[in-house]
Amino acid sequence: MRGRRGLPAPVAGGLALAWLALAACHPRSAERRATGDGPDADPAVVRPGLDVLVTDSAHLVVGRRVGLITNQSGVSRDGRSAIDVLAGLEGTELVALFSPEHGIRGRAPEGERIEDEVDAATGLPVYSLYDETRAPTPEELAKLDVLVFDLQDIGARYYTYVSTMAPAMRAAGAAGVPFVVLDRPDPIGGAAQGPVLDPAFATFVGMFPVPVRHGMTTGELALLYVGEFGIEVELHVVPVDGWRRDLWFDETGLPWIRPSPNIPTLESAAHYPGTCLFEGTNLSVGRGTTAAFQQIGAPWLDAEALAERLRLRRLPGVRIDPATFVPRQPTDGKFDGVTVHGVRFTVLDREVYDPVRTAVAALREARDLSGERWEWNARHFDRLAGSADLRTAIEDGADPDEIAASWEPGLDAFRRLRAPYLIYGRSDR
Repeated sequence: MRGRRGLPAPVAGGLALAWLALAACHPRSAERRATGDGPDADPAVVRPGLDVLVTDSAHLVVGRRVGLITNQSGVSRDGRSAIDVLAGLEGTELVALFSPEHGIRGRAPEGERIEDEVDAATGLPVYSLYDETRAPTPEELAKLDVLVFDLQDIGARYYTYVSTMAPAMRAAGAAGVPFVVLDRPDPIGGAAQGPVLDPAFATFVGMFPVPVRHGMTTGELALLYVGEFGIEVELHVVPVDGWRRDLWFDETGLPWIRPSPNIPTLESAAHYPGTCLFEGTNLSVGRGTTAAFQQIGAPWLDAEALAERLRLRRLPGVRIDPATFVPRQPTDGKFDGVTVHGVRFTVLDREVYDPVRTAVAALREARDLSGERWEWNARHFDRLAGSADLRTAIEDGADPDEIAASWEPGLDAFRRLRAPYLIYGRSDR
């Protein structure tokens, strides 16, 4: 089944906003519960925007000089890279590549500056979007007729691929270059959770007033950026075919390619919106292990006591177990080769799990158990949380449930704000 829907409001600045909304419903055989290697339901037949471009929307690139923002996560349903697909598309001239954080092949550690280079496989120039400019330059855009974006986001505000997309959109608009988003699923579904960012705390790990877990695809976010946040560009979104917003990535039949070095699995992606907050403390999030962002800890913590305190809070949808791990060459530099004690999180019920609320409870309990050993990196924590309110509330001993309840007015307003830009509905149960 295919359908189309239009945008109800004109774009800021009077620029045209063109987009496609193709979707197909696929019944599921069972409820989804956990994020293990295989889902309970049969995978849906999902085609990413890259595949849809080739079959339904090639006119957006054929006969044009194309620039492509991508990395190893931009692949077709059968695993071909977006670079190869566009380079081989008849009538299309792929002339430049642009790399986000972690580089064009996704191997660089977080925060490491990415340099311009020449792609060994294709001989194409690769321009960095993770340097001082964070956006294509006018000189680079002058060589293009269209700029294409194809990166796999993981559904969290502080994941920097969508912060790469926004400046690129703005630069393309200023240069009069159309911007095409090849959409991909939000791998952890469509829930909106956590505090909405205060614009005064906008940085590259959170540019716009959206919640920590926004529940939107890159294409939907691009529509929101144009419709609400003042970005002016000729935007085309090539949607995912067959995805519905309550499907998680392991229900799509698409290959999981780790989008960045420390998101090895969907389980890590599921917890990342919450456990990433610990990056603003002196605790480890499991970097340098095979379970990054699935666990948190420090050498001085009592793992059993922390796990028991969190279990008593009866946090929905998650199992919390004592954990001991040893980071090896962690990219955050925390506790290299040292035995760390803490807890590990495992998703039990996707429908009710809230990783941000769970992380706030863990922050409160770990803070209390750490005593004088606890340290905040206040600037980094606040830019992740989106304001100083969360850190202040934890220091004041506020109850985590009350903290989470305080987010609801902002979340309700955001859900109303995003509603006109949502392309995908929910699957029928």
